[in-house]
Formats: sequence, structure tokens, C-alpha cells
Amino acid sequence: MPKPTFVPYSTYKEYPPDEMAERARAFHQLVARRRTVREFSDRPVSREVVEKALLAAGTAPNGANLQPWHFVVVSRPELKRRIREAAEAEEREFYERRAPREWLEALAPLGTDPQKPFLERAPYLIAIFERRYGIRPDGTRIKHYYVTESVGIATGILITALHHAGLATLTHTPSPMGFLNELLGRPDNERPFLLLVTGFPEEGARVPEAALRKKPLGEIATFVE
Repeated sequence: MPKPTFVPYSTYKEYPPDEMAERARAFHQLVARRRTVREFSDRPVSREVVEKALLAAGTAPNGANLQPWHFVVVSRPELKRRIREAAEAEEREFYERRAPREWLEALAPLGTDPQKPFLERAPYLIAIFERRYGIRPDGTRIKHYYVTESVGIATGILITALHHAGLATLTHTPSPMGFLNELLGRPDNERPFLLLVTGFPEEGARVPEAALRKKPLGEIATFVE
């Protein structure tokens, strides 16, 4: 077993207490403006913006630093159409047969339905995959740890990075999502985690009023002092 090698932590930067508080406040204001959008413009988006956001996602903490994720960025119109067709087929099954009444009632204030036109209209779809295990050159497997947790953290950073750059996003999770492996040619050791839609919001885009209501600090956090 190789011994760990350590190097100085030279990138850390500390701020005065007042500046720390101001930076925390400003960041909260930034992310509080983020909303899930379902009405996207077809305006083009710079690929560089998406690339830099993906690099930010790749900095996420993860199990044993094995970085168990893969991002497939889709802009080809024909492929976006095929993804929409497959996703809508699964969504119809969900809304018409699989979803329990309680779940449908919870979704009702958001106004969702099986139709997903944003999958074609938005300039980019980012299919996020969990890499359940790695494969060495000789074909043997490398076990990955905390895969779902790691990919979830990376996805959160990606969403925040795209929002910070000025783009809107939507998290889409049709179930099951195995069609993404087939359409995108991904190997068996990868499992679809989430389909992230990103682009500019359509002019006059609206969001559900219910989505504006966020729980206050006292309902989401407990301080034990």
C-alpha cells in the first residue's frame, strides 16, 4: 500500500470577520435568486461557460478522491429530441400509472406534467452519471465509495456555478433513466443520476409561486451549543 504524500495547503485564504459575514450574506443573496425554470430560450450559450462550470463541479469532495462521476453535455438537436421522446414516455407512465396519489398531490402546486419541451428547446442538456466502479487497464474493477453522495455534491456545485454565471437550470429525473446509457453510449459501470437542463430563461418565464417559499433557518437547522 503506497504511503500518502502531503503538500502545503497554499490556496486557503482567510478573511476578516466582518468580510466573512458580508461574503456569506452576499452568497446567500446570490443563490436565493436561483429558481428551477421550465421555460427556456433557445438562445445559444457559450460552451466555455459550461466547461468552467463542469470544472467547478469536478472540485467536489468525494469518496477516496476517486471522483465517481461523468458528465455528458448534449447540444445536438436530434439527440435532444430522442432524449425528450424517451423521457416523456417514462413520464407518462409515472403520471398515469406509477405515481401514488400522495406524490401527485405534492407535485400539483408546481404544475408539472409529462410534457417536457425544455429538453429540446434549451441549448444544453447535461446528463450526470454515477460511476459505480472504475476499470483498470487489465479489466479488473476499482471499487468506488460514497458514489451517490459524491455525485450529489458535485451536482450541487454545478447548479450553483451555472447560476453564478447567469444561466438557469432545471433538474430532471425521469424514472427509470436507463435510456440515457443507450442514447449516450455510456458503459455498464455508469448509472444515470440526473438530467440537468441549462440555458437562458425564456423572456417572460414564470415560476410556480409555491417555489418562492423557502423554509426559514429555524426549520432547517439546529445549533447545539
